[in-house]
Amino acid sequence: MNKTLLPIAVVLAAILSLVFYPDSKGGKSMNETTASNPIVLIETSMGNITIELDMQNAPNSSENFLAYVDDGYFVDTTFHRVIPDFMIQGGGITADMQDKSSKRAPIENEANNGLKNDRGTLAMARTSDPHSATSQFFINHADNAFLNFTSESMQGWGYAVFGKVTEGMDIVDAIAQVPTGNKGGHQNVPIETITITGVSRQ
Repeated sequence: MNKTLLPIAVVLAAILSLVFYPDSKGGKSMNETTASNPIVLIETSMGNITIELDMQNAPNSSENFLAYVDDGYFVDTTFHRVIPDFMIQGGGITADMQDKSSKRAPIENEANNGLKNDRGTLAMARTSDPHSATSQFFINHADNAFLNFTSESMQGWGYAVFGKVTEGMDIVDAIAQVPTGNKGGHQNVPIETITITGVSRQ
């Protein structure tokens, strides 16, 4: 099943809901780079992006992501959904817009870890089910406060941040600006395929 961010109408509803469900947890930043924070290199057809994972604040999402890294799952998937000033999404769809199969079970949402969907952060994509994330992830291209956790409810869970870009934000910016269209029943698909050619621990 395609893991995606919520449709635009739901996104707008989420923005409006912030008036009624303010975030009472407050924000916090990721830990400084330490030996326990893995560094991952994402190689793409447009350039490389280096990611630092936050093992302390987001252990489940980080370990899940690393499992996909270690088994080579991400190779030949694409950044299949690109919206400037919002996010770029990848990690589960092939160039012909097919879901890449995986036998890994969905993980529990840990968006209540206090980390925020700020520009340059890495977060888990999912369906409308808060606990449905598997392989797909997105990189926030802007500060997206409406994606943050507000409550343990269907509307309030938000999207779990588990890493940040440490190098290659210029590549993220470049990807975010490519022309997009509709393809294979998907919207906001880059006209020219942006392939993930390798993902590895550093």
